[in-house]
Amino acid sequence: MNDMSLMPTDVSIITTYRCQMRCKMCNIWENPTDKQKEITPKELEGLPNFKFANVTGGEPFIRNDLEDIIEVMYTKAPRIVISTSGWHVNKIHKLAERFPNIGIRVSIEGLSQKNDELRGREGGFDRGIKTLLGLRERGIKDIGFGITVSNKNSDDMLVLHKLAQSLDMEFATATFHNSYYFHSQENEVTNKDAVIENFHQLIEDLMKENSPKSWFRAYLNLGLINYIRGKPRMLPCEAGSANLFVEPYGEVYPCNGLEETYWKESMGNIRDYDNFEDLWFSEQANRVRGLVKTCPKNCWMTGTAAPVMKKYIQHPLKWVVKNKVKSLMGKPICVDTIPMANVGQDPLQGDLRGRKENAIPILLDPNYKLSDKEEAEILADNS
Repeated sequence: MNDMSLMPTDVSIITTYRCQMRCKMCNIWENPTDKQKEITPKELEGLPNFKFANVTGGEPFIRNDLEDIIEVMYTKAPRIVISTSGWHVNKIHKLAERFPNIGIRVSIEGLSQKNDELRGREGGFDRGIKTLLGLRERGIKDIGFGITVSNKNSDDMLVLHKLAQSLDMEFATATFHNSYYFHSQENEVTNKDAVIENFHQLIEDLMKENSPKSWFRAYLNLGLINYIRGKPRMLPCEAGSANLFVEPYGEVYPCNGLEETYWKESMGNIRDYDNFEDLWFSEQANRVRGLVKTCPKNCWMTGTAAPVMKKYIQHPLKWVVKNKVKSLMGKPICVDTIPMANVGQDPLQGDLRGRKENAIPILLDPNYKLSDKEEAEILADNS
């Protein structure tokens, strides 16, 4: 009999790989999914209940049935956050009016010129800000924006954080990774000292705030510094246990950090099972969880870091208390020595062994390309 206490608490629904942006650090847009084959709201009804659901893409607001997807997911989770470029201003505002408790996170990669350069669409910054301000006017509370830090925008991260503070909005950070999800093998921070110093300053700023949420976010950013240095994770990865990712064609992966240069295996496809529990406790799913335990990658992304921060809360809490006291005393936060929590994880996890150079990414459908009509449709922002 299956142990229901082992069911996941967090889910990310990758609704599509179609995207109107042309981001420099993500090649999803060159590998679009066929909208006729993407998972339907009806198929998502077979998912279990969760504490949290992230709805993402590609660009989820390209889906004409996104409101139906959100309606289904609200029967599965009390809190839903949609990750978006903010391009489809009218569509986003319309959905938020129907679902006023929705969370919206807009990806902004820098100030106006830098954002539009990195995201490959002129006017993207303006649309993102217009989206956020329109959501605020409509009384939507769970809103914010975030940046994926690369070699070219870490200075802007500090300015965007101040902008988020002035607008009283959430501010999230990440740094770029290589994976099947991003369709990239070239994402590497090369100006490490400069980027780390900017993350260090962000940590200092976060610890000066009055919000405990900001203090734990500082710890999350400490993990990004650790990742950039190529060290094993501060906390173990338990992807495929507390969380899962559902891909546009129904494949279930433990995370979005897998890449063929190390390993990549699906836990199963939701379309092949009448009952999600049968997939979750299948021999293949257990095999994938075993691979996660010795995964050589040292990814540090919110989707897999946040669940273990909650599970092993005593470790980030110890760091937060110690460094909040230092902050109050006007002492600098040390990022040279980063605490590593030993909770019994396999020492092989995160050791970056066994990378296969020149591995070719596996495309979902290498022959599928968007037509001119579809290109025009994904750029449209009809309410």
